[in-house]
Amino acid sequence: MNVIFQRVGDPAADLSWERRQRDMTDLADNPRAVDVVVIGGGITGAGVALDAASRLSTVLIERQDLAFGTSRWSSKLVHGGLRYLATGHVDVAWESAVERGHLMTTIAPHLIRALPQVVPIMTDTSIGSVALTRAGFLAGDVLRTGARTPGQVLPPAHLLSAARVRAVSPGIDDARLRGGIMSWDGQLVDDARLVVAVARTAAAFGARIITHAEATAVTGDRVTVEDTQTGDSLTIYTRAVITATGVWAGELDSQVHVHPSRGTHVLVDADRVGNPFAALTIPVPEMSGRYCFLLPRPDNMVLAGITDIGVEHIEDVPRAPQQEIDWIIEQVNRVLREPLTRDDVLGAFAGLRPLVTLGSAIEGETSDISRKHLVARSDDGVITITGGKLTTYRRMAQDAVDLITDASCITTQIALMGAAPNALLRSPGFFDPDPLVMRYGAEADRVRSLAELLPDPAVALEPVAPHTSVARVDIAHAFLHEGAKDDSDVIERRLRLDDVDEDLPAARAAVQEVATALAGAGVR
Repeated sequence: MNVIFQRVGDPAADLSWERRQRDMTDLADNPRAVDVVVIGGGITGAGVALDAASRLSTVLIERQDLAFGTSRWSSKLVHGGLRYLATGHVDVAWESAVERGHLMTTIAPHLIRALPQVVPIMTDTSIGSVALTRAGFLAGDVLRTGARTPGQVLPPAHLLSAARVRAVSPGIDDARLRGGIMSWDGQLVDDARLVVAVARTAAAFGARIITHAEATAVTGDRVTVEDTQTGDSLTIYTRAVITATGVWAGELDSQVHVHPSRGTHVLVDADRVGNPFAALTIPVPEMSGRYCFLLPRPDNMVLAGITDIGVEHIEDVPRAPQQEIDWIIEQVNRVLREPLTRDDVLGAFAGLRPLVTLGSAIEGETSDISRKHLVARSDDGVITITGGKLTTYRRMAQDAVDLITDASCITTQIALMGAAPNALLRSPGFFDPDPLVMRYGAEADRVRSLAELLPDPAVALEPVAPHTSVARVDIAHAFLHEGAKDDSDVIERRLRLDDVDEDLPAARAAVQEVATALAGAGVR
């Protein structure tokens, strides 16, 4: 397969507020020059824009910002769908394994690491539970092999001794530990960073990426767009409209019924749980197929989760309920030597999954609902795509775009911005030790060079807050090349500087400092 790599520094891939303004003006002057309008700037919408741009002239409209909603509140996993085998959804598991393989070998290997995961075998773990887990992991290996994901990318599952479990997960309660089972899956550096990379790659293929603009009227051949910054509006005439608005899908198509499910996550200091190398996957008692986890993250933090609770009301920024935070702490404490408390929580967040069912409203636990995606065409011709998972965004996009063109899909061959032929050389289990390479891959040196635009180049490469490796050059890159308009775009989505509350004052000060410096240099 011939992989299509993007050129480092390609100006066609650079998003900026100035470019967005030019695109708005051009659309107002040429409202009929578009084949497809995509509505929604999360991972699915960005994926649709990339697929469409590789075949057709494309515009993406997003009323907030890239990755504003669910796409920045995931568990950051690119997973092979093993849990779906347990619920009998073999097709969903297979699709997940195939798409994980594409992402880790071709599309975004620079943004994903092979994550070692351990299911601990404790003194109260039944023989039947061990056998079931082992059988599930063997089935996962069959999926991985069938999806042609190489063993050097994702090693096969295997049993671990108690000593080896302690070595990779030092915080575990070793007094009750008998051993463990290790498997491997994919883990993103950050989910919002994947969205931005997909959107920039779509821009490199000619897509116009327009954020902070709301689609106020939509039919199958036209979209009225209001600039939320100026109040100005324009109408775009197009051959096709695809909406990819996740849990908000019903706002644009009343025939689509989405049942949101809230997933809450908690962040703790990695030192507090022994600086684990591997994730812990912890079965939830009396809930077949349900797990909690402790996932090592970059920047010396661990992500704990996750809940799966049906909700009736959709919030732009969901809140993590204290009772769900407490439940997560209770579950992970069952295998820890030193239990966590509320005081150990550095931050928490919640996201809403767009689950699609044919029945009525769902209440309570939603973990048994299929994660299949829905592609539907309304009576007036609007195509809606929703449901699914982050891992399968590319396949979802292909299914939607296939409805409007006979041109062949090539997105399995398109490497995202920053991917390079040597991206797979990193050893499984490790993020790149250079934080800029970890976030930008082959574009790292370009980001590093932005230090020369800032008052103190040495300081520009230092972390801006205690719980992050993000530096001022990252902030400059977000403004100059990733389409960030304001402080919120930078802090909350491009660089996730809001994960830890106590980091926010320093982060805001750094963002303001960089914005002032860029304006003074005449580049923003």
